[in-house]
Formats: sequence, structure tokens, C-alpha cells
Amino acid sequence: MKSLLARATLALAMLVPLGAWAEVSLAISIAPPALPVYAQPPVPGDGYIWMPGYWVWSATESDYYWVPGTWVLAPTAGDLWTPGYWAFENAGYFWHVGYWGSSVGFYGGLNYGYGYTGSGYQGGRWDHGVFRYNRAASNVNTTLVHNVYSAPVLNRAGATRASFNGGPSGARARPTAPERQLQVAAHAGPTAEQVQHEHQALTTPTQRASISHGAPTVAATPRPSAFEAPGVERARVSAATRARPASPAQRRPIAAQAVQPRPEAKPAAQPQPRAQAQPQRAPQQQVQRQGPPARAEQPRQEEPRR
Repeated sequence: MKSLLARATLALAMLVPLGAWAEVSLAISIAPPALPVYAQPPVPGDGYIWMPGYWVWSATESDYYWVPGTWVLAPTAGDLWTPGYWAFENAGYFWHVGYWGSSVGFYGGLNYGYGYTGSGYQGGRWDHGVFRYNRAASNVNTTLVHNVYSAPVLNRAGATRASFNGGPSGARARPTAPERQLQVAAHAGPTAEQVQHEHQALTTPTQRASISHGAPTVAATPRPSAFEAPGVERARVSAATRARPASPAQRRPIAAQAVQPRPEAKPAAQPQPRAQAQPQRAPQQQVQRQGPPARAEQPRQEEPRR
């Protein structure tokens, strides 16, 4: 039955156009593990935006995989990343895909850390076409990146490590009126670099929750798909991040269903490198997702900055 569901899901995904395919989802009967605790690599250059790590579901393995947090180039100046999030809806866990837009929308009220503290983004801001980094929330080597400022970080989600919204133990946040407007506004989906980054996580066995026990060996990378590069951060082992093993019956998808795509959602344009930025770009490729829509040496940060 599990293999039949997986094949049916794959066939459904292949029939849906790319702009809507990111919203095809499986209702998973087991919650994703808690968000792991890890340090943030330093920003590699100007124009990079932090994409926090997240758990992605593999229907093939019936397990969650950790997609490392990483620095990604914004597709265009002024773009900000709204992280994806899991939500408990209709007796199952659904994935809401992240997107690029002019403002940060609703991401479940989750405390992803490093500026994503439940609502909005406090890790930096655009200023006349230049992205400036908040040193209170982002790991910045100021000998390399000079566009910085310091501002207090307001923790809107508390100390919770919840990886999903709703349900018996998830975040309780609900989208505000402006966030609801952003959800239905036109925006761009993940870039090819982000898609490849997720694909690499799904093909790396040590990222699997049942193997890593919720503390993946690659928790964050300095650039997309750089799983073996200097500066890779591993998760800290703790009781809060230890995943509970699930039986095959618990792990099986409840049902495959298509979620209505957001209006005019489209793949993001390929980002252009900015001054001092030398990204190692991964080849662009179409990746079948299993679930619809994851410092110069400074003292290591063990907990997300609030």
C-alpha cells in the first residue's frame, strides 16, 4: 500500500504544472521532529539572505530529512524569503512551501532563529538596493561584509523548538490580515539553487531523522549544496531535538491531494551575484519533491538569537 501511495503521489506531481506543483501536498500522520539547535555560518558575501533549515518528507523512505539552513542569493534586489512551514490541518501535517516576495509573510509562527523569530525577519533589511545585515541576529564577518547595523531582536515565538503550526503541541500563531494578503499575492517560488539544495538533502542518508535522531550532521551550510565545505555546522544533540522513532503505520501518508496554488506563483529568476559574492552555483534541474510544499570565526552560537 505504501508503494502504491508513493507512486500515485509521484504521478500526481508530474501532472501538475511547476507553478502549482510546489503546492501539491501529502497529509502525513506523524509530526516532523523538533527544530534542531545549530550555529549559523557567517554570511559569505553581499546580497545573501538566510534560508533557515527545515524538515522535508520523503515518501520513498517514509521519513523526514533535514534540509540545512543556508545563505542564498536573492533573485532580485528587494526580495525577501518567507520560509516554508508544516501545519497540522484536517488530522494530518501539510507542508506550505516558502517563497520570495517584497515582504516576509506568514511562516507558522515558528522560531527558526537568526532573525526568523515567529513573524517577519529581523536578520537584515534592504536599503536602496543594498542588503544590510543586523549583527544582533546574523553572523557577519565585518572584514568581508561592511553593510551592517545593530538592532535588538524581538523574540515573538518564545523558546519553543516546535517545527509545525497547530495540533496538540505546535505553534499557536495565526496569520495577520497583512500576512493573509501576502499569502495570496503574486510572488516567486524557490530558486534552482534552493531546489537542488533540498534534493541533495533528500539523497544524503545522514540527514534522515531516523538515522540522525533529530540532530543531523549537516545542520547548516555556508552556501547551497555545500554539504562538505569548510564552515558546515552540525546540530547539537539535545533531548529537545531527539526524534521519536515512528512505526511504518505511523509514517504512512494519509492521502495525496492538490492544494490550490497561490495566484501567479512562479519559479524565481536566477539570482545574479553582487559585489564580493562568489557563489558556487549548482546546475539547474527539475526535482521531484516528495512533499509540497530547512562566522571569520566568532564564538559559536549554540542557541538561535532572539
